[in-house]
Amino acid sequence: MAAADVHADTVLGDGVVVHDGAIVGKQPVLSPRSTTSPEPLPPAEIGDGTVIAQGATVFAGAKLGARVLVGDGACIRERCVIGDDVVIGHGSLVENDTTIGARTKIQAQAYVTAYTTVEEDVFVAPCVVTTNDNFMGRTERRHQLRKGPTIRRGARIGGGAVLCPGIEIGEEAFVGAGAVVTKDVPPRTVVVGNPARVLRDVADDELLDA
Repeated sequence: MAAADVHADTVLGDGVVVHDGAIVGKQPVLSPRSTTSPEPLPPAEIGDGTVIAQGATVFAGAKLGARVLVGDGACIRERCVIGDDVVIGHGSLVENDTTIGARTKIQAQAYVTAYTTVEEDVFVAPCVVTTNDNFMGRTERRHQLRKGPTIRRGARIGGGAVLCPGIEIGEEAFVGAGAVVTKDVPPRTVVVGNPARVLRDVADDELLDA
């Protein structure tokens, strides 16, 4: 296994561990047709006690809090802000300009699209897919309307669920496995199916403040 590649200007907190094959502080490589600025990004910042596991990549411009775990083969893109005690699971991808709040868990092989907001204490199960472009690359209008989901505090997203662009998952809501969420989900509500529909309220004993 190749040694870790930590770019020289990367800011590392106390007790940071970077495993074999990980890359930290990499500048993005852009397509000639990209609408993103080609200007170099500021250094990545990695908080105290964070672990970046084997083969993971953290791009320049990302800011990771304390005690974050970036799993094997996971990737965190530029301008992401990751709170304290967050887990980014094996093989998951967090795209650019995304914010993830403290104590959130992103499980294996999840895809968190660009311009997504995830608040504190959220659970995202394996293979969840989020989206941010209703036009799927067509028309210039998409640039003004592109937006990922907003997932509020304490929400839980079941395995293989798909969240459509710009929708909001309310605080403490529960999205069932395999659901396709096409519109906002009210707080403390369970939704299931394709398209997702309200099933019931979240039980009181499942709430964070119970």
